[in-house]
Amino acid sequence: MKNEYKANIVDVVAKEMFYGKLIVENKRIKSIEKLGTVKDNGNFILPGFVDSHIHIESSMLSPVGFAQIAIKHGTVATVSDPHEIANVMGEKGVDFMIDAGKKVPLKFFFGAPSCVPATGFESSGAVLDSAIITKLIARDDIYYLAEMMNFPGVVYDDKEVMKKIKETQLVNKPIDGHAPGLRGDDLKKYCEAGISTDHECNNIAEAEEKIQNGMIIQIRDGSAAKNFEALYKLIDKYPDKVMMCMDDCHPDDLLKGHINRVVKDALNKNCELFNVLRAVTYNPVKHYKLNVGMLQENDPADFIIVNNISEFKVISTIINGEKVYDNNKILFEIPKIEPINNFNCSKISVDDIKIKNCNKKIKVIVAKDGDLVTSKLIAEPKVFEENIVSDISNDILKVVVVNRYRNEKPIVGFIKNFGLKHGAIAGSIAHDSHNIIAIGVSDSDIVNSINILVENKGGVVAYDNNNAEYLELNIAGLMSNNDPEFVVEKYAKINDMAKQLGSKMKAPFMTMAFMSLLVIPEIKIGDKGLFDVNKFNFTSLFV
Repeated sequence: MKNEYKANIVDVVAKEMFYGKLIVENKRIKSIEKLGTVKDNGNFILPGFVDSHIHIESSMLSPVGFAQIAIKHGTVATVSDPHEIANVMGEKGVDFMIDAGKKVPLKFFFGAPSCVPATGFESSGAVLDSAIITKLIARDDIYYLAEMMNFPGVVYDDKEVMKKIKETQLVNKPIDGHAPGLRGDDLKKYCEAGISTDHECNNIAEAEEKIQNGMIIQIRDGSAAKNFEALYKLIDKYPDKVMMCMDDCHPDDLLKGHINRVVKDALNKNCELFNVLRAVTYNPVKHYKLNVGMLQENDPADFIIVNNISEFKVISTIINGEKVYDNNKILFEIPKIEPINNFNCSKISVDDIKIKNCNKKIKVIVAKDGDLVTSKLIAEPKVFEENIVSDISNDILKVVVVNRYRNEKPIVGFIKNFGLKHGAIAGSIAHDSHNIIAIGVSDSDIVNSINILVENKGGVVAYDNNNAEYLELNIAGLMSNNDPEFVVEKYAKINDMAKQLGSKMKAPFMTMAFMSLLVIPEIKIGDKGLFDVNKFNFTSLFV
């Protein structure tokens, strides 16, 4: 099949624009002919966008549902870490994501999750040891070793960690990093091990030090963690050392925009056009060796047509020569997929989450809106009938984590800045092992919200005095195989209810999901206890 396109052509390789004719035949670009200078009133053809680091699971959509939304925004490919479902389902989860991704046109490039579980201090549904990673990384449908979160393991030469790195290097595949705040000699050793990217920089100084040690920086603009404002100046200063990513993007945010949104934000900051476009096309394609076209002759025909290069309104998305989206219509058949899950715990009672007062101060997790990093507060507890309870006046609420893989006693702590005045929120998305996490005002509302998740084997819920907004996540307790617009609408209602309960956070569920991530400082909570990340060990609730 042969197709011809005439429009302004944006060549990110040669860094030039011209009016031209594009011929597509047999899924590839057969020829590009220059016809003249750019026409002011013409559409623009440019390479499709690539998200250089994303967990599809955080969209609460399967790869099938994710693709339906992402292509509308001009995304043709993602570099995807199936870390979340691997923590729940192991190799079976990785296979599920790859198989589902093959059912749709969008190009998913999955990696081998390097840290499952992320630490030995929590309960996960699976373990991917070096033997399994050796098998995975050798596969043709695994493109890289996904984020090496265990940076202490690299710095201190952990045998399992170094074996995973070595096996990846033997097959000449990239290794992604994850090293928040790592600097100095430890950073140098981390980079010398062969780790090539990082998406966890919070400031320019940290990013520049990592670039000087050979890393490519992925500027992240997800639902909870946003580093664009802090890092966008890197785009022009180090144009060959920057890529863009979402990392974690909830469904309502994905519906509003994907990488196209970051492109527009960068241009609004007056970043140079080709530097921006290469960060979302050329740089990730070259770094990860992706089979994604760059709008060159003989390339796969992966490109988008937009109205202009300021609004970037996507008119059409073409992948492998096929028009998969055109004028607000999806042009591919939506396949059905069978869900998989791993959920095995019983309902809990109010007595299970009571904390007896022992006349001591407590350690409180201080959450930050738009950030994964927390701090620690020492506070006087509020006591009622000899039990420590949520303190609404000081915005110190009870947080509970329940092991979803087997029956264990719930872990209880306290957290600040979620702002709830009544009710509770809960979810089975709780990085990285995805146990159940809940935050609330009254013990009964916390317990009821958790038990809804237990009964339905996963989801997210906002609950208040027998009123609940609930979204079932029937794929591993992480994703829904419902229509993506239904998921977006339902999640928006749940998020709105959380705000009606008092939360001022932009993404309370996303932020809550990271309060159990034991590799991001300073203090977090897992299914085995309160955790001091700086000391990398458990810590008592009491001081």
